[in-house]
Amino acid sequence: MKNIVVLVSGGGTNLQRIIDCTASGEIPNAQVTLVVADRECFGLQRAANHGIPNMLIKRGQDFSANLAKVLPQVTDLIVLAGFLSILNREFCGSFSGKIINIHPALLPKFGGKGMWGHHVHEAVLEAGEKESGATVHFVTPGIDEGQIILQKPFEIADNETVESLAEKIHRIEHEILPVAINKVLKERVP
Repeated sequence: MKNIVVLVSGGGTNLQRIIDCTASGEIPNAQVTLVVADRECFGLQRAANHGIPNMLIKRGQDFSANLAKVLPQVTDLIVLAGFLSILNREFCGSFSGKIINIHPALLPKFGGKGMWGHHVHEAVLEAGEKESGATVHFVTPGIDEGQIILQKPFEIADNETVESLAEKIHRIEHEILPVAINKVLKERVP
């Protein structure tokens, strides 16, 4: 059984998708063993609702060190699912190839510091992009710079709004995140 730790900062719908996929076997032979949030959020309640150990570690410069102390001894994969804090260089190095993130744009465009949530969608629309989508990538010390695991684009409608863009991307995230998790667990985790 592969052990997945999920980091959240918000409502936890991607976390819920991972929980549902491990329960149904869509992500086979895997379980969520810990959920960690960097702020009070509904993601912690989702974990509690499923009997998954969960905790709040306040964001700040000690976050990565505090996270490393509480990770289960066997952690096969760390998934950033709507997680807003930045993991430090040391943590990323210690878990190289075992940390993935879902990003609401087609990286390498619209990534980096400050590019999260509605900020990404606003930037995409202001740039007059013809398509957007979601990306799952490996986490490295450079923000949104890790190797891309999976992307799925879609065409932006003429009347697209930040809200409609966010809704479409959220659906794509729920579609590609389990696929990317399976790919990483199969290819990278012995």
